[in-house]
Amino acid sequence: MIDRYTRPAMGALWTEENKYRCWLQVEAAASTVLAEDGVIPAAAAEAIATKATVSAERVREIEAEVKHDVIAFTTAVAESLKNQGLDSQSRWLHYGLTSNDVVDTAQALQVKEASAMLREGIVGFEAVLKRRALEFKHTPTVGRTHGIHAEPTTFGLKLLNWYAEMRRNLVRFDAAAEDMRVGKLSGAVGTFGHLKPEHEERICERLGLRAAPVATQVIQRDRHAAYISTLAIIGSTLDKIAVEIRHLQRTEVREAQEYFSEKQKGSSAMPHKKNPITSEQISGLARVLRGNAQAAFENVALWHERDISHSSVERVIFPDSTILADYLLAKATDLIDRLLVYPERMKKNLESTGGLIFSGQLLLDLAEAGMLREDAYRLVQSHAMRAWKEDLNFREEITRDSAITKLLSPEKLEKTFDYTRQLGNVDAIFKRVLGESS
Repeated sequence: MIDRYTRPAMGALWTEENKYRCWLQVEAAASTVLAEDGVIPAAAAEAIATKATVSAERVREIEAEVKHDVIAFTTAVAESLKNQGLDSQSRWLHYGLTSNDVVDTAQALQVKEASAMLREGIVGFEAVLKRRALEFKHTPTVGRTHGIHAEPTTFGLKLLNWYAEMRRNLVRFDAAAEDMRVGKLSGAVGTFGHLKPEHEERICERLGLRAAPVATQVIQRDRHAAYISTLAIIGSTLDKIAVEIRHLQRTEVREAQEYFSEKQKGSSAMPHKKNPITSEQISGLARVLRGNAQAAFENVALWHERDISHSSVERVIFPDSTILADYLLAKATDLIDRLLVYPERMKKNLESTGGLIFSGQLLLDLAEAGMLREDAYRLVQSHAMRAWKEDLNFREEITRDSAITKLLSPEKLEKTFDYTRQLGNVDAIFKRVLGESS
C-alpha cells in the first residue's frame, strides 16, 4: 500500500524485515520443541533461538540467484550462524519442515498482530459512534426513503444504527481473526511425515497459535477468505456512513458537514467550496477492500495438496487490506468525532414540505375516527399530490377539507402533526441497543 494510506504501526508490521523476523520466530519455536524431545541437539536449538539473525537485504540477494524465498531465508539465517562459528548448529535449522510450515504459520503471527490493532480501531470507532448517538438522541430530523422525505426520525438513531452495525462487525471480526490464529507444521502434504502432531501443537502453543486440525501443505484458504471478506464488510459499513454524510453535506440539505479547518481549501477555482473529501476517500478505498475480497475467494481453490497461485495474491491483499482497514477506521473515527451537526437545518428541512411527512399519521387517524382506510388513503393522497405539485402547505390544505375536519378536531389534528408522537419510542430503541447505559 502506498504511504498516503498507511499508518506507521500497521505499515511496519508488513515490512520484509518483520516478515523474516516472524519466519525466524517460527524456526526458533520449532527447534526448541524438537530439542525438548531429543530430535535435534539442545545446543542447536539454543543457537537458532538466541544467535540466529536475518537480513532482508541478504535474503533478496540470495533469492535473486536461487529464485526461492524460503531457501534464500534459510541460507541467510544459516550464514548468520556460520559467521559466529556455529556451523555445526546451522545444519539443524528448518529440520523436518517444509516452506509453508514456516510461511503460513508466520503469516498467522502477522495477522494476529494486525488483528489486535484493527480490533482497537473498531472499538474506538464504536465509542465515538455511541457518544455522538447519545448526544443527538432526541434531535429530530427527517427520515428519507428512496432519497425522498418519509417520516420523522432522530439524528441519534442514525448514529445508533451505525453503532449497532459496528458491533456486529466486531463479532464477525473476532470470529474471523480467531479462525486465522492457526499454524501448521505438518509437512509437505500435511501427513506429519517428519514431525509428530504433538510437535505441531506445542510449537503453535509457544507462538500463541492453535494447530490447524488438518491441512495439506498449506492452511486451507477458506479462513483467509473469511478474514479478508470481513474487512471488506467493515469497509462497506464505513462506506455506508460516508455516503450518508456526503448526502447530508449537499448544499440543498446541509444537515451535517465534515470538519473544515481554517486553513483548509476546498477547490483550486471556487473559494466557497467545502467538499466531503474524507467521506469520498472512505467510499473510494472501501472499493479496494471489496475487490481484495474477490481475490481471496479465488484463492480457496488450489490444486491438490498445494499450488502457489494464492501466494502472490496474499503478498498484496493481506498487507493492503489490513493497512486500508486500519486507515479507514482512523479516518471514520475522526470524521464522526468532529462531525458538524446542524439541528436547526434539520428542523427546517423536516418542516419544509408543510407537513407532508405526516400523511401516514393522518391516514391512521382518519381510519381510527371511522373513515374506511381506502377512502382515507385516496383523500389524503389527493391532498398530498396537489400540495407537492403546486408547492402548497399540506397541513393548511387539509384543514380546509370538511371531510377531514368533521372527523378530526383542531386538537386532534395538532396531535397528528406532532413529530414527538412518532418519536416516542426513541428511548426504548436506545435501551434495546445500549441497555441501561442509554
